[in-house]
Amino acid sequence: MNCEWCEAEQVNETQATVYWELPDGTKSIQIDDAPSIHCLACKMIYQQEKVVKEIEDQLFLIQTKELEKQITFKELMAKPRLLKRNYFDFSS
Repeated sequence: MNCEWCEAEQVNETQATVYWELPDGTKSIQIDDAPSIHCLACKMIYQQEKVVKEIEDQLFLIQTKELEKQITFKELMAKPRLLKRNYFDFSS
């Protein structure tokens, strides 16, 4: 695997804290332990596109009004969905 920023080969899978704005724009939340990539060359820590999509889909499909300001990735993904999938995503 190569770094998506600098294309170096020295990357490690890790977990990181990320901050996300809710789809309705009402607030932002802290997501701890999100699957991430850490590049040892450029020092960038980022989430792969598939993880970004997972988070965005989940935030779109769950009840966000009672969502905590801080949550782990696992807890977020375990929240019950209002719909089975994101029917408004036409990218696939």
